Amino acid sequence: MITAAALAALAAACAIGAWRFTAARWTFRAPRLAIALWQSLGVAWGLASTGALLAFAVMPYDSGVVQGLVAFAAGERPHERWDLLHALAMIAGLTMLAVLVVVLLAAGAQTLRARRRHRMLLTLIAREEPRIPGVRVLDHPGAAAYCVPGLRSHVVVSSGTLELLSEDELTAVLAHESAHVRERHDLVLLPFGALRRALPFSKVAREAQSQVELLVEMAADDRARRYCSPRRLATALLRFGTAGAVPTPQGMLGAAHSQVMARVDRLIKPTPELSRSRRYGLVALSVTLATSAPFLWALPF
Repeated sequence: MITAAALAALAAACAIGAWRFTAARWTFRAPRLAIALWQSLGVAWGLASTGALLAFAVMPYDSGVVQGLVAFAAGERPHERWDLLHALAMIAGLTMLAVLVVVLLAAGAQTLRARRRHRMLLTLIAREEPRIPGVRVLDHPGAAAYCVPGLRSHVVVSSGTLELLSEDELTAVLAHESAHVRERHDLVLLPFGALRRALPFSKVAREAQSQVELLVEMAADDRARRYCSPRRLATALLRFGTAGAVPTPQGMLGAAHSQVMARVDRLIKPTPELSRSRRYGLVALSVTLATSAPFLWALPF
């Protein structure tokens, strides 16, 4: 009973924390830390919510979640009376866990198919540009710049982008897209998109996905600033906005994808970094959240 109550309390705390986190503004000062905290909240909430139901379901076995599930699967007799409430909790917990896993796998499979089709399309219609080696160019008058993540990653720009941007601005945009590829931001976004599908009517899930999309773009902006002037990147983003950027294909990550003006303002008027003590505190909180639910699942009682 203690484990079930602890997991339920953790799930409630994660839901409340996620709701309040959507309004936080310190996240713009440390997007990578904020992404890590969002990921920890998501893992903790998912495991705590399903774990609370399963912990109640296996209470008659007088054991922890993992041990109780193993005993249930092996057909062992419970030590105490198994009633309808325990059976319903088992069904609800396993169903919720299955939905979260299946939706995540389905979202991943759909994204992989979209990228595979897009890579095949690029081999047919894209070309190489000698002055920007390693980048695929599409002959399209609109402004477009995005990356195709994965083991065979590509950075793609349109001919309209080459005409729109100066050389320095193009360097900034390419550095931004390369950051997406190197840091595998597609894997960061995947579970939040899956959670949105699993909970389509949840405002928190919708806000979480939106926040992480913006934070991923800001993290890539920060990486790009190491190789170019922040003002050049800001100018490039503004040019994309005024030119009416072409929508990024499904499953890809684009330079001008999310809340451009917030990113431009951050690049032009940078704020001080978080203090070292606050950063360490956020790291500790993220680690605690990510490990608390698995720990409670593994508790023997």
